[in-house]
Amino acid sequence: MNPSQPLTIEIVSDVVCPWCFIGLRRLDLALEAVRRRHPDIRCIKRWRPFFLNPSVSPEGEPYLPHLVKKFGGPERVQAAFQHVRDAGAAYGLDYRFEDIKVLVNTFQAHRLIHWAQQSGDAQILVERLLIGQFQRGENLGDKAVLANIAVECGYSETAIVEYLNSDEDNQLVLEQERESRAWGVTAVPTFIVGRKLMLAGAEDPMLLAEAIERVLVMGS
Repeated sequence: MNPSQPLTIEIVSDVVCPWCFIGLRRLDLALEAVRRRHPDIRCIKRWRPFFLNPSVSPEGEPYLPHLVKKFGGPERVQAAFQHVRDAGAAYGLDYRFEDIKVLVNTFQAHRLIHWAQQSGDAQILVERLLIGQFQRGENLGDKAVLANIAVECGYSETAIVEYLNSDEDNQLVLEQERESRAWGVTAVPTFIVGRKLMLAGAEDPMLLAEAIERVLVMGS
């Protein structure tokens, strides 16, 4: 690949998916490994929406009862929590599932990410949303909460509030989600590297690095 042309990695994710947090950490480690062998590589991350709970109302619903029903009992829920905690610990991620009270509809969060990406890299915002969900128990379906998080990340409060209170990009975000599913995305995180290779799941960093390098070779 021509070093002057950045490699775009699209990350299909949802901010209520705990594995998306782990997947982001693993992707960053993969890119570090790739850059050691290809120091001239330039990479752009772009987030694409995926709705894990599309039927949830904008007001949300109680978190734990939903998971108990989904997994088939509280013991299975706790086992799933522990599995994620064990996987996240290797990357310094401390999951506080007990602080999450609301299962949220993430449509507005995805709109906010889309808006932020129009002016550059949205990783700081995405990471802060993941922290809000899994470490602070914040309601990411609440527009006021989303606005406060974005302001904390350096965005204009006036612009954010105006945007979130409008219908701007509503249909575009919905279409992006439908498009990802049409490409064959069924789970998150899914990484789409240079529109040439798609990897589903929070893969091992070295596997992600190998995939990225395969795409670099394809484009060379």
